[in-house]
Amino acid sequence: MTDSPAVPVRFDPAAADPRWQAVWDERQSFRADDASTKPRSYVLEMFPYPSGRIHIGHVRNYTMGDVLARYKRMTGHEVLHPMGWDAFGMPAENAAMEKGVHPGGWTRENIANMKAQLKRLGFALDWSRELATCDPKYYGHEQALFLDMYKAGLVYRKESAVNWDPVDMTVLANEQVIDGKGWRSGAVVEKRKLNQWFLRITQFADELIEGLGSLDTWPEKVRLMQENWIGKSQGLRATFRFVDSSDGIEVYTTRPDTLFGASFVAIAADHPFAQEIAATSPELAAFIADCKQGGTTAAELETAEKKGFFTGYSVEHPLKKAWHLPVYVANFVLMDYGTGAVFGCPAHDQRDLDFARKYDLPVTRVVAEGDETSAAFRGDEAYTGPGRIVNSEWLDGMSVDAAKADVIAKAEHDGWGQAETQYRLRDWGVSRQRYWGTPIPFVHCGACGVVPVPKSQLPVVLPEDVDFSVPGNPLLRHPTWRHVPCPKCGEPAERETDTLDTFADSSWYFLRFASQPGDAPFDPEVVKKWLPVEQYIGGIEHAILHLLYARFWTRALAHIGLIEVKEPFASLFTQGMVTHETYSRDEDGRPVYFSPDEVVRGGDGATLKADGQPVEIGKVIKMSKSKKNVVDPDDIIAQYGADAVRWFMLSDSPPERDLPWSEAGIEGCARFVQRLWRLFGQHDAAASGEDKALDRKRDQTVAAVAADIEALGFNKAVARIYELTSATEKAAPTASRSAAIRTLLLLVAPMMPHLAEEAYASMGLTGIAADAVWPPVDPALLVEDEVTIAIQVLGKLRDTVTVAKGLPRDELEALALASDKVQRALDGKEIKKVIVVPDRLVNLVA
Repeated sequence: MTDSPAVPVRFDPAAADPRWQAVWDERQSFRADDASTKPRSYVLEMFPYPSGRIHIGHVRNYTMGDVLARYKRMTGHEVLHPMGWDAFGMPAENAAMEKGVHPGGWTRENIANMKAQLKRLGFALDWSRELATCDPKYYGHEQALFLDMYKAGLVYRKESAVNWDPVDMTVLANEQVIDGKGWRSGAVVEKRKLNQWFLRITQFADELIEGLGSLDTWPEKVRLMQENWIGKSQGLRATFRFVDSSDGIEVYTTRPDTLFGASFVAIAADHPFAQEIAATSPELAAFIADCKQGGTTAAELETAEKKGFFTGYSVEHPLKKAWHLPVYVANFVLMDYGTGAVFGCPAHDQRDLDFARKYDLPVTRVVAEGDETSAAFRGDEAYTGPGRIVNSEWLDGMSVDAAKADVIAKAEHDGWGQAETQYRLRDWGVSRQRYWGTPIPFVHCGACGVVPVPKSQLPVVLPEDVDFSVPGNPLLRHPTWRHVPCPKCGEPAERETDTLDTFADSSWYFLRFASQPGDAPFDPEVVKKWLPVEQYIGGIEHAILHLLYARFWTRALAHIGLIEVKEPFASLFTQGMVTHETYSRDEDGRPVYFSPDEVVRGGDGATLKADGQPVEIGKVIKMSKSKKNVVDPDDIIAQYGADAVRWFMLSDSPPERDLPWSEAGIEGCARFVQRLWRLFGQHDAAASGEDKALDRKRDQTVAAVAADIEALGFNKAVARIYELTSATEKAAPTASRSAAIRTLLLLVAPMMPHLAEEAYASMGLTGIAADAVWPPVDPALLVEDEVTIAIQVLGKLRDTVTVAKGLPRDELEALALASDKVQRALDGKEIKKVIVVPDRLVNLVA
């Protein structure tokens, strides 16, 4: 290339990147063909929320998927690699309230910006299938699926306790309650009873657990997190009868082996018995009101101060009726788990121990780890490990599991309890009192009750003219939208004003990517061709809810006969984050942070550009707007080009680990882009001569890089490409060297597509690099047929020689003796012994 004056000496990404992106768009290079007979590969990264800007974490995630998608195309696959937008949610409503804009306009503007950013990176995306969950063409089909689930009995409505934010005037998910306060408003969250819509995810609890066993290419950590979230447990449902009464409290426990360590019974604040007493006890009513302002997640209840209210009642111990246990209302007991009542065994449960210490209740050891078997339990840390049963009459000496079985058997024999399986998982409450979400397609009629909207009237479209000047759901206040005739009787009725949890939108989008008919959510036959997704890539933060809900929707749709596949994602990869050091100064006792572009790094320190004064260099942590340690992808692309950025995302760190961002790193990647460009310029199609060692190195690299990409080991693939580059640069000009240069071009094509296209064109090759085939390998070259033999004299290395593998012992000995270096080392001494290790060494003993 460098022989021609038309070819620039340096690769210019500012010119090449947009030129080749335009070519790909014009040729629709990455459009998937549903009718193709090629083997199929569905590569998908979790689609982004259109916040307005992509960040470096997005770049890493999508670069990994893009390399795999491009590689799959080169290896003869029909590839589906789509992109869309998870576009509903509270941030858009927040923007509407804070900036006085419409959520739809704000969202669509952000989508346009982010799409342009993704295009600048040259991702091989099928934009013909682009979707946004806020588009009625998408959420109308979601409403239809919701009605299908309703018809199948998988959707229902009931009164339920919810987290209510009194400022934002909406229900919050447990995960949106932080330290008992709304994640956005900071208001103390209340517990309220509201009629809510639910999906019966618990009906699939066992299936969802069993299905994890087939997902052997998912990270073990993710599978364990899902299993724990579903929380299947075997236990005992037992009745603790009130003293001198036939009535009692039902308790569910997973630790019946610890019954002899019981010291109290605790019930939830909204337990029917607590409500009954509170009706005549202002003190208990006030305590219950206080409980409603506390945290609602299991994690928060673990860390919150344990509070209780003695009801004045006691119950009989089921194994010893003369043993009476006080009954408390406690803030750490949840009504929606088990029976809403527990017995406390303080020595072997931390919450119970905290509670017992506070209220001076007995703490009795009933499980012993070692020699300590005394009943008195000291300290403030419960023992929750394995051991043998002690201080428990006939159970003494048993293992925990044996004791559990024995107590359950006795309970069933004596009639005060029975074995029961419980799940931590609860049915999915999908109602949200928000505007910017999918309208739930039901109508409330005074005569007919709750009536589904006929599918012929879908989509139920959000009104555009809404008012965000008052907190709360503007759909409730809309003067016309909510008022409609009943679909059943025609009388005046009202629309459901709740919208769906946005997790519903992302629970089936991969199906819509695969098939997009106008009159249905998807075509089952087309979905069957593409699903399951071959490779799904996204952050570990979505390990539980999104992935669990997507698995549930897939199974639910299979259950009602709409699709055949049951697991949506055959393989899952969770990439690490991109991290950066922080820069700050202490001002008035608080840290003030500065962005990387405001700082000059020099030696071991850093100074602020504005005043030249030092700033403190902090830890390398996840990029965060609050810490200002973020890097704008657009700035980096403008400075170094898309390919250097992509190469950096793949280099050094294993993809599952965090990747520290550094200026030195991206500059090194940019230099390598130019290094390859210079090497590509040395391609000579007319060269002759053979370099067998380079041929072998070339084909071995091709095979190894292919295996690395298949395994998402991108950093390993990068390292091998560096090695082949060095070997090719050092080689003499031969046909083998030119073949190695062409091979390098194809190896980097999925990673540096713009550079590859520019070089491909300059070499005069047919077509474009995006349509090129992955380089073939000669199987014979993958087998090492030469070995390097170490030649020693008295155990010291004196020379090496490369020979054919399997060379006979006598020939190896002759080669060793023919070495000038060996002869000098022997210095005329008589050889007493020759030790030959075939294919490894010859040692001459003189």
